[in-house]
Amino acid sequence: MLPPVRLPYRAFAIAVLLSVVPFSPAAAQGGSDEPRLHELRFDWTRDGVSTGVAGVLWISSEAFFKDNLAPAQCRWCDRAPDGTDRLNRLDRWGRGIVGSTPSARKRAHNWSNIVGFGALPAGVLGIQYAMGHGSGAPTRYFAQDATIIVQSAVFASLANQTVKFIAGRERPFVHILPEDQKGLTDHPSDNNLSFYSGHTNLAFSLVVSAGTVAALRGYKHQAWLWAVGLPVATSVGLLRMGADKHYLTDVATGALLGSAVGVAVPLLLHGRKGEATPNIQSGQIQMAPVASARMMGISGTF
Repeated sequence: MLPPVRLPYRAFAIAVLLSVVPFSPAAAQGGSDEPRLHELRFDWTRDGVSTGVAGVLWISSEAFFKDNLAPAQCRWCDRAPDGTDRLNRLDRWGRGIVGSTPSARKRAHNWSNIVGFGALPAGVLGIQYAMGHGSGAPTRYFAQDATIIVQSAVFASLANQTVKFIAGRERPFVHILPEDQKGLTDHPSDNNLSFYSGHTNLAFSLVVSAGTVAALRGYKHQAWLWAVGLPVATSVGLLRMGADKHYLTDVATGALLGSAVGVAVPLLLHGRKGEATPNIQSGQIQMAPVASARMMGISGTF
């Protein structure tokens, strides 16, 4: 077994940011002294039910049915039939990102949960509220925005869970164990759910959906969301690699697909309506008809 190789994680984080930021709505949107705040297509019944159903399916598959749905044996094992290690070079290079000791892996695992499931969601919603409030948005906008962001996250997570159960990729820390020890891990039902990273998928779906909603609304100071959110989302993926729970390709796929859902849900289900709404803070009413051609132009910036 080759010793773990320490990855220059700062360079990796910068590369991820440079690949995503040019396509963000904030980067593509021109400056304006007074924001034009737009109504989005939103229906509480439709969006509440779809979000709730997806959320129940995702949470129940994790909390109650995981033992039955997760593959007991790896389908994607990164080994030849004779037992030869066939892990690709990219994933081999990405191993051991924050250290190889058990204590380092445990710290990375704990921090990935704290940031991915706590700090990041709270921070995204907090920044979203601040952007709306600072742009003079009606109070009801935040409730809609939060629902759209959560909807994107649960849709992305349900898709991720489905792929995990089908792919059955062996996790890195399980891959290196002798065969007779693989069934002795703390959570054997979790051993073969490496592809693709759910934490990373969730983090990027939250940040990118919030940024897309902010762009569709026309909020001011959108750059703050991208500047803060993308590095934090990237750190979640790096921590999952440091915990030896995922390979680099698992994390990269999670970032890509999470971002795709984060763009698709707001654009396809909640695009702008025909007119801008009043900017309450400035006291001005700005009416901006939005033709279908312009909507096509907006979608082309992502």
